[in-house]
Amino acid sequence: MDHPRALLADDEPHLLDYLQTQLAAAWPQLRIVGKAGNGIEALRLIDELAPDVVFLDIQMPGLNGLALAERLATDGKAPHIVFVTAHHEYAVDAFEHAALDYLLKPTTPERLAKTVAKLQLALRAAASAPAVPPEALRALLQQLAAPLPAAPAAAPLQWIRAAHGDETRLIAIDEVIYFQSNDKYTSVFLQEGECLIRTPLSKLREQLDEARFWQIHRSVIVAAKSVAGTHTDFRGRLVVKLKERREQLTVSRNYAEQFKQM
Repeated sequence: MDHPRALLADDEPHLLDYLQTQLAAAWPQLRIVGKAGNGIEALRLIDELAPDVVFLDIQMPGLNGLALAERLATDGKAPHIVFVTAHHEYAVDAFEHAALDYLLKPTTPERLAKTVAKLQLALRAAASAPAVPPEALRALLQQLAAPLPAAPAAAPLQWIRAAHGDETRLIAIDEVIYFQSNDKYTSVFLQEGECLIRTPLSKLREQLDEARFWQIHRSVIVAAKSVAGTHTDFRGRLVVKLKERREQLTVSRNYAEQFKQM
């Protein structure tokens, strides 16, 4: 086939133009016979123009790319289909079985060249079987409709690299008495001395074991093992007394609840 015909479907006009420009460079013989901004329009243009190849976005209003491809396959008139998607790689294996190829956004010239080679080979082939088996598309639709599996929780922080004078120290998390936000840095207080790290307290909170480190103020997180007890000062504020250090830490009202049983 010297001049195959293609249809592009995406609900973002600038991405349609971008893909058309890339295809013009990668496959000059390909004729773009139509562009659609939604699934319904794409279906109408496919019926009207009968393209040999369709580049289908997955998420489109009216009729998504997968449902459209399934409908074409069911009708027995499917062109060769390439899915263009921003989906996470969890769906890649399914795409392999449901279309001639897939492209992840943003499309690179190198990846598009591989897709063009696949399409050219398929168009030269004599086989007339539909390019997209309906049962494969139905399986893909079910997989994409399922919620993403939850990512495994990251292991709690065990070591910290902290600046101490002109040196960088590697500190075991068990050595830390408390953390305190300090302008652009976070201070790490040990039994003896203090170090600095660049990690904001909010980000640090996400990496710490909640059972071992308690936030007692928006700017302070203390090691539970280092808490000797609490008392109320003359202003009525709850104050934490530490085992290894002489200073005492004020608990804000938002975090006082966890000390009621002490």
